Amino acid sequence: MTNDTATPVYTKFMQILVGLVALFFILFIGRPIILPLVFATLIAILLNPLVNWLTRRRVGRVLSILLSLVLGMALVAGLLFFFISQASHFSEAMPLLREKTITLLQSGVAWVSERFNVDRSQVDAWLAKSKSAGMSSGMSVLSQTLGAVSSVLVTLLLLPVYTFLILFYKPLLMDFLRQLFQRDRHEVVAEVLLETKSLVQNYLLGLLIEAAIVAALNTTGLLLIGVPYAFLLGTLGALLNMIPYIGGIIAIALPVIMALVSLSPTAALLVIGAYMLVQFIDNNIIVPRIVASRVKLNALVSIVIVLVGGALWGVPGMFLSIPLTAIVKVIFDRIDYLKPWGFLLGDTMPPIGRTIFKMPSMPRGRKV
Repeated sequence: MTNDTATPVYTKFMQILVGLVALFFILFIGRPIILPLVFATLIAILLNPLVNWLTRRRVGRVLSILLSLVLGMALVAGLLFFFISQASHFSEAMPLLREKTITLLQSGVAWVSERFNVDRSQVDAWLAKSKSAGMSSGMSVLSQTLGAVSSVLVTLLLLPVYTFLILFYKPLLMDFLRQLFQRDRHEVVAEVLLETKSLVQNYLLGLLIEAAIVAALNTTGLLLIGVPYAFLLGTLGALLNMIPYIGGIIAIALPVIMALVSLSPTAALLVIGAYMLVQFIDNNIIVPRIVASRVKLNALVSIVIVLVGGALWGVPGMFLSIPLTAIVKVIFDRIDYLKPWGFLLGDTMPPIGRTIFKMPSMPRGRKV
């Protein structure tokens, strides 16, 4: 048998690099198939305790799964109904908002023209050119949006089917994993499955609790400032905030624009202050106690994988990147030769000032 330590480091690196490229290529190409399966698996893990609870109450397994799915779909339908009802009121006010936006834009053009001594006709010509360019690209954006909506609808139709089948065939999948590994590895596999299930359940439930709290705080702040459609913008901001690091930036832009158009620049500044306060409370109180207690990933890795997830799968990939990487870390921590990679993903810092590499020929006092 070939000794693994005899393999050159650069050969191992190239093998890992080729494997990662192949993996990301498969994930990108297989997005329409893989993405619904991943979401369905996470939903199945989240609903599994309810299914088990109903089964222990002597409810049939199929009926338990169906009742759990109906309850989950009812919660999602209620949230969609809220957004649709709020969006309908928002669409009614669009002509007024458009008119105020044009007035604000004209005021900005006048200020730029006077401040920087720019000919008003040049600024108007540039605005007209930008408007025509926006109109020409509007059809392509519309077609892309319709394609995305149709893809989302197909995914929503597949999710309940996939979730039901994953829950129904759970014993078969567990037995498959048992047969896949040798008997001496069964204990490790059981630990990985148990920790993965606990991690996903705690993370997703914590994320939902965090979103509810942030939505309440956002909405309260917007109501106090007097921003229109506070419930819609506050809830939408909480949902965008579920996308790590990047969602919060997008979430604050919408109410700021609304306050700037419908109220005043002072109100926009107040919105920024209110959202910064909510972000401070979220990052320092809510997330450490509710969400991040089981997901031990360092900030550098988290930002990189969120960007990678967005490049591969768009917004769903940004949302899934954290829990999937946390599951990968659980697996790495249980395999000896992958433990260094699990350590790299984690947030455990070695003692500052400790000598990492000890070299006999190194002069005393020098550290690598």
